[in-house]
Amino acid sequence: MSDPVYLAVALDVPLPGLFDYAHDVPVAPGVRVRVMFGRRAMIGMVWAVRQQPQVAPDKVRAIESVLDDLPPLPDDWLRLAGFAARYYHHPLGEVVLPALPPSLRKPSAYTGARSAGGPVCRADRRPGGRQPRRAASAPGTVAGAEAAAGSPDAARGQAPQLTAHQQAALARLQALLSGGHGVALLHGVTGSGKTELYLRLAQQVLAQGRQVLLLVPEINLTPQLEQVVRGRLMPDAAAGAPGLAIMHSRLSEGDRLRAWLRVSRGEASLLLGTRLALMTPMPRLGLIVVDEEHDASYKQQDGLRYSARDLAIWRGHDLGIPVVLGSATPSLETWRHAQEGDYQYVSLPERAQTQPLPDIRLVDTRRAQLEQGFTPQLLQALEARLRQGEQSLVFINRRGYAPVLRCPSCGWVSQCRQCTAHTVVHRASGRRAVLQCHHCGDTQPVPRACPDCGDQDLQPMGRGTQRVEEFLAEHFPQARIVRIDADATRRKGSAEALFAQVHAGQADILVGTQMVSKGHDFAGLGLVGVLNADAALFAQDFRAPERLFAQLMQVAGRAGRRAAGAQVLVQTDYPDQAVYQALCRHDYSGFAQASLAERQDLGLPPFSSQALLTAQAPRLADALDFLLAVRDCAASLPEAAGVRLYDAVPLRVVRVARVERAQLLLESTRRPALHRLLNALLPRLDALAGSAALRWGIEVDPQDI
Repeated sequence: MSDPVYLAVALDVPLPGLFDYAHDVPVAPGVRVRVMFGRRAMIGMVWAVRQQPQVAPDKVRAIESVLDDLPPLPDDWLRLAGFAARYYHHPLGEVVLPALPPSLRKPSAYTGARSAGGPVCRADRRPGGRQPRRAASAPGTVAGAEAAAGSPDAARGQAPQLTAHQQAALARLQALLSGGHGVALLHGVTGSGKTELYLRLAQQVLAQGRQVLLLVPEINLTPQLEQVVRGRLMPDAAAGAPGLAIMHSRLSEGDRLRAWLRVSRGEASLLLGTRLALMTPMPRLGLIVVDEEHDASYKQQDGLRYSARDLAIWRGHDLGIPVVLGSATPSLETWRHAQEGDYQYVSLPERAQTQPLPDIRLVDTRRAQLEQGFTPQLLQALEARLRQGEQSLVFINRRGYAPVLRCPSCGWVSQCRQCTAHTVVHRASGRRAVLQCHHCGDTQPVPRACPDCGDQDLQPMGRGTQRVEEFLAEHFPQARIVRIDADATRRKGSAEALFAQVHAGQADILVGTQMVSKGHDFAGLGLVGVLNADAALFAQDFRAPERLFAQLMQVAGRAGRRAAGAQVLVQTDYPDQAVYQALCRHDYSGFAQASLAERQDLGLPPFSSQALLTAQAPRLADALDFLLAVRDCAASLPEAAGVRLYDAVPLRVVRVARVERAQLLLESTRRPALHRLLNALLPRLDALAGSAALRWGIEVDPQDI
């Protein structure tokens, strides 16, 4: 009997390292296996073959079975997953297994190993695993997609005439393709036709028999872009046009598996998706495009806290293929790379349809008499657009009816039972209003009287999208008002239907949150009104001004895509703020240079690298004591040289779902020094934690502090 072969297997468990299992023959890295871990059956992935196990041979279990339904995952995918695990200091198994479709990592989904020729998962029972025929898009979606490519011709499968700026930008990007690799920042004002250049680059890569990965920040941006891609790049599927696959978290398990299989087998040549699409194997990948590269949605906020944009850049470098980052308001990190020559800088300074950018004006609210948060100027502007038959957008980045419920007699305010946060008033048609926590999701009915003093005159304070919608319906009874936010789009297909309604001209006033601020083209939109923007000026996060500027530039860019005379009114108590002044000038460059100079003076990213260690425990004191011990331990290590250790502090929202939270920030002007310290420090933390009730996590390059 031959000696057993020892396999190092990655498992989706919160433990570092790989786990040894035995088998009678070698198994290639990237193959999934079924194993027993304790008393649980699990799907793992073979990472390496070892001559000797790292534990006593008699302690090593045999694998249950080899799942040979798929070929081994390719080497470049394994390199990407391995880099992500190392850079973000995350257990390898919690990187590689969650990157697979759920159906490929469930032991219960398998009846046993099958040949590599077809899928074994019960979710894929269609003959041949073919993609089902998609339902026709909702009416009106085409209108939203047209200007995404710069012209109505794009949605009809016709390439529009390029402007001089587009021609120059395309030539530079094509040179990048010819060179084979590198990163380009495509900095184009809203409506400049960045998507048209994406399409032309993709067409060139697809013609070479290569694959294209096109990333968008949010799910609701995929339908309109999908329609443009289908119309332009594959108008006649019967003629052998390249296949398109869509991937995002709202897909059913079966649809996600089928898309993953088609792309990984090379049957689909273009993958359009959100950040999770980045980890899909693509055997002939030739181009990666990251649209709206600045968007915070590209940063995963649980599990592996990775930046899809940053990993896309690494993947492009590893494969020697070009990466195009597109934005009207690039992140300051990307802007600095472009200014220093690390990335090619490609500019689109004018709109593709030759319409001017909207006129942005500040409305000083310090002495204004507001009516439900609206100044007379904004109400008059809304009325004028209604008379002209143009659409208007009222932007307020707060959903619900009101941020808090208050008793005017004793000062009581609505508070979550599980979090140190106020509960938000939500109204639903035909039902009694409720108080909802936006942190833990806990919901409770609105009390009929103050719990402290019994006063029945409880008052909603502030306003969200629901209250704005209600006021506008009363003030403009003849107007057709559509609200688009996370509450209105909760059901499958509801977002597409609402956007289609707007694109079809069946809405006069659109009320929305950040969901409507980017990527959408509203042909009849002549006015944007912004409410409650000042709140972001006083946020504790140093990135708040950058995000506010980007958000307002994006939402302002929704106006005036088809007609001159578009206007944006921003209500503010602080009209002299530099953010607003740069906004009125459409001066991203000036804002970015001033912000970078300020960050350089303060030693903040991108002039330093950061890692954030968080701790959660039933008691805040336990979380803080743990982080203080971590700080002392880190300070004692020789690798701490060149790394600044801040004090442990509670999070702004200390308690969420009855768990107390605190954080410890580590910072260094030298990225390698920070990672050396993390490599030395993190293996010691479980011993410092002591109690199983205390949990800790690490985030490299945190976006929210």
